[in-house]
Amino acid sequence: MPPTALINALTVDVEDYFQVSALAPHIDRASWDSRPCRVEHNVQRLLALFERRDAHATFFTLGWVAERYPQLVRDIVAGGHELASHGYGHLRASEQTPEEFREDLLRAKGILEDVSGQPVLGYRAPSFSIGYTNPWAFDVLLETGHRYSSSVYPVKHDHYGMPDAPRFPYAARPGLTEIPVTTTRMFGRNLPGGGGGYFRLAPYVLSRWALRRVNRIDRAPAIFYFHPWEIDPEQPRVPGTSLKTRFRHYVNLDKTEARLDRLLGDFRWGRVDEVYGLRAA
Repeated sequence: MPPTALINALTVDVEDYFQVSALAPHIDRASWDSRPCRVEHNVQRLLALFERRDAHATFFTLGWVAERYPQLVRDIVAGGHELASHGYGHLRASEQTPEEFREDLLRAKGILEDVSGQPVLGYRAPSFSIGYTNPWAFDVLLETGHRYSSSVYPVKHDHYGMPDAPRFPYAARPGLTEIPVTTTRMFGRNLPGGGGGYFRLAPYVLSRWALRRVNRIDRAPAIFYFHPWEIDPEQPRVPGTSLKTRFRHYVNLDKTEARLDRLLGDFRWGRVDEVYGLRAA
């Protein structure tokens, strides 16, 4: 890899397997505290992998997780990574009123900053749930002290997406930057290239191709995301889910960690705030 290669932004959405939006109809929120925690161990595995590969990342972390596992948050910061917000309880922004959204943001930001001793500048909405129906969310993010969001995925998807949104960082509001998850443009449409289920379910070469294309053709850094539960093939299976949900959630869990290791070797990786020049003063 040439030493002049672009540094891309590596991001982790820190949530446990039972907090995933697709499983929400089958898991009562009241049961969260009684379920065995797997996020601690999985994040520690990721921290070890990143250290071995000399990669840094932004961890979009639920306030719910930080509240219960404060040492995990401190370990993230101690590893040289950026701490950002994923909201408090993994509620979609599109399913909240502006007042509820503001309360969720402030609660999460307060917990994360108290635990880490670091300012929290970034936010990612669960399930990329800022879109056509709730542009007011950008105003609330600005009001609550956030400097950037990574909550828009410019693709067509059955659960999220704004296909006609800008593909690269833009000012959602003066003082607030939106950094969309990476896509590559082919055949007049945006193709997903920024990780998540696409990275886990499709052959690795497709993700590598998409990221290289963005770096070389668009001459821009990419932003990539995944979840700690995606490296955990031993997580409990949730009964009652549809075939589609089981396919999306469980296929290739046993292959993801090795793919990540390969990805970290094929590209250079850094934190969102550093890649896009958004560090706190």
